[in-house]
Amino acid sequence: MSCDSRLDRCFRDACVLPLNSRSKYILFSDCHRGTGRANDNFLKNEFLYIAALRHYERCGFTYLELGDGDELWENRSMEKIKEMHLHSFELLARFYEQQRLYVIYGNHDIVKKNAAFADKYFHTYYNDKVLCSCVFCPDICFYPGIILQDSGGKHDIYLTHGHQADVFNSTFWRVSRFLVRYVWRNLELLGVPDPTSAAKNTVRKGRTEERLARWAREHEHILITGHTHHPMAGSLDALYFNTGSCVHPTGITGIEIENRCISLVKWSMGTKDDETVYVRREILGDTVCLDDMTV
Repeated sequence: MSCDSRLDRCFRDACVLPLNSRSKYILFSDCHRGTGRANDNFLKNEFLYIAALRHYERCGFTYLELGDGDELWENRSMEKIKEMHLHSFELLARFYEQQRLYVIYGNHDIVKKNAAFADKYFHTYYNDKVLCSCVFCPDICFYPGIILQDSGGKHDIYLTHGHQADVFNSTFWRVSRFLVRYVWRNLELLGVPDPTSAAKNTVRKGRTEERLARWAREHEHILITGHTHHPMAGSLDALYFNTGSCVHPTGITGIEIENRCISLVKWSMGTKDDETVYVRREILGDTVCLDDMTV
């Protein structure tokens, strides 16, 4: 099956959400929440992620997670991930309770597409503040893709993780998972990068992004993905955007969609003149408004 066929198929089963002047969406991808060990790259940025989600909850945004939210290739235990990142999952539960949480699965958490997995791990979580289980995300669905359907009939926005452009991370994901779990995870501790990863292999990253951008052009759809960990702001004449990731050493990046405009944002640490430290949000590149796009 070709890259185009895999992308086409994921949108045949997509969740459809409204896109209008009142829509407010925040898109994060590639959190790779782990178990707190040395390979848990999310751990150092979790406080930025929590600060960002609290901001978006207050401001009425709907949270869309574009895959690889949990690192389930390197780790077998979803329960240990939930225990380690309790505060993040508490926030996700609040978004879900308000019907403002939608999740796409990626290659590193592709097991979420199995309904039995969701029933087992996402119905409740253990809250150590009250020493009992609390409702988490009962009946949650994990989607291969999401379509934001433009009420004005101009520019629908297609969202997916992006691993469909890489046959080794889609069709042969079980082989990749085996290599990551039993080979590359250990070698990375010695400084050897994983050659199967689009995020860590520059050549593979470029080819993946070329395929995704070509699909967007040929189908005349705005396409937003993650997977490569490479934030891309797009432009008025480009149709491909990328959220980046939540595991970058200098902060986390995501995409805001508000007032029918798309903005690439970064959350990081900053310092004021009085030497106090704070969490800052900044827009990267130009904001792209759908009504101004030329394609």
